[in-house]
Parts: sequence; structure tokens; C-alpha cells
Amino acid sequence: MLGDVLLITEKHHKAAKKILDFVLKNRKVKFLVAISGESGAGKTELAYVLARLLKKEGIIAKPIHIDNYYKILPLERTEWRKNHGIEKAVGLNEYNWETINRNISDFKNNRKSTMPCVDLVTEQLDSLTTDFNGVDMLIIDGLYAIKADVDVRIFIELTYHETKKAQIVRGKEPQNEYRMQVLEREHQVVQSLKQSADLFVTMDYNVVEKK
Repeated sequence: MLGDVLLITEKHHKAAKKILDFVLKNRKVKFLVAISGESGAGKTELAYVLARLLKKEGIIAKPIHIDNYYKILPLERTEWRKNHGIEKAVGLNEYNWETINRNISDFKNNRKSTMPCVDLVTEQLDSLTTDFNGVDMLIIDGLYAIKADVDVRIFIELTYHETKKAQIVRGKEPQNEYRMQVLEREHQVVQSLKQSADLFVTMDYNVVEKK
């Protein structure tokens, strides 16, 4: 997302280094990594730091933020959710999985691809064209990113209860009672995906493998 605010700290570097070791051991051609977690958990920060570490290893990794793939634009999303009801509106079906899967296919096949890109300043949807020829890895981050067809799934265990400060600082959506209801619904959906993860980033940002 254009205009996004990253809050990178030492914990993100620490976790990314451990994830790097796992990725390097399991890496194959055109590798895909997904990072899921709740709002403010540090998904985008972790994806960014991991991509930078991979670059130092000579691996070109492109981060993709799944929030760019909402079907409903930011300016219209709250009203749309209210009209359809939180339980039905908020969740996996809010995202354009057809476009996500097309971009993943283009990456795997070294094609040029056009991806959506939300400008958080104007709240408009732009387009970004990328040539995936020469890109070795995709790092997809987002609430439900590990639902995508990827090679490694990472789940950050922090919930929205622990990340309120990060949500306020980043300020992508106003913090009010309705927003808290949305966060609770997202919490339920995100937690339902946890069991599919290969790596877990714990509350204190240690990284552990699935047993």
C-alpha cells in the first residue's frame, strides 16, 4: 500500500533472521511465503525485513500486501460492511482471490503482471505493473495471506488486543466501537487459519516450527 507506515523494531529483525534460516533450508525455485496475523501484529514489517535479508543473500524477494486486493474500495468499505452486516461482510470473501491467484501464477511463470495498489493518502485504487522475470520469491502478507497457495505459511500470534497502540499509530482506520467489532470478526477468521501455519511468531516474537 502506498503511504503505509512501518514500525520496524529489533523484534522484527530477530524474528526475520530465524525465518530466513528456515526459508533458506526449504527454498526452491519461485518460492512463496505468506505471513498472516491480526491488525497491527507486524505482518508488513516482518515481510519487509525478511525481503531485505533475502536480498543480502542474493535472492530477490517481492513483498505483496494482500490488503490491496479488497473488492470494496477504502472509501466505500465501512458503508458496505454496515449494509451487509459484519458477520457476513468481514472475512475471506472481501478479497479478490481470482486476482491474487492470477498474480501468483504470473510470478511462477515469469510473466509481467498488473496488481492493485491502494494509495492510503487518497484512498484510491491504483495499478502496479511488475515483471516477475528475475524475481525469486514472493512474500505475501495480510490477515488471510496463509490461505493462498504458498510454500511456507507464517502466523503471528499477537491479537488485536495486544496491538492497539500499533493500530492507532498507523491510523489506517478510525478506532471506534464499530471498528472494534470489525477487529473482533477479523480475529475470529484469522484464528481459524492458524492450524495451517508452518511457523509461528509468538507473543514475544520468538519463532517456532509447527510440531
